[in-house]
Amino acid sequence: MTLIALKTLYEQDYNLWLKTTVHLLRENKLDQIDYDNLIEELEGMGRSDKRALKSNLEQLLMHLLKWQYQSNKRTGSWERFIKEHRNRVLDTLEDSPSIKPYLNEIFNKCYQNARDYAVSETGLSLATFPNICPFTIQQILDTGFFW
Repeated sequence: MTLIALKTLYEQDYNLWLKTTVHLLRENKLDQIDYDNLIEELEGMGRSDKRALKSNLEQLLMHLLKWQYQSNKRTGSWERFIKEHRNRVLDTLEDSPSIKPYLNEIFNKCYQNARDYAVSETGLSLATFPNICPFTIQQILDTGFFW
């Protein structure tokens, strides 16, 4: 397959492009690789991990806030949600340990987003929730921590 055909395939049938690229790599046919799209895909994988970490961290923090500030409304589904998103964060960190500094980098912003989401979900005022996260990173990653 020519490089031009492979680039066209990327736009027309992503799955077939992926299979073809893997085959070419395994066969060591490096001169036929669509490097531009391959690099784009590899970079996208890193961005995807970061987006997943951020999203799961925000959801975890929001539910921990709900758990703490609406203790009279706690349900098993809230507990499951906390466990699920904590496990997703932990899985991401286990799969990509080098992403841990990013967790530290986004933690405060994620907490601010989680506060905003908690206001929307609970109907409580923003002032109900502390300006600074009441949980440490170690606490939120602790599978036994609920507050």
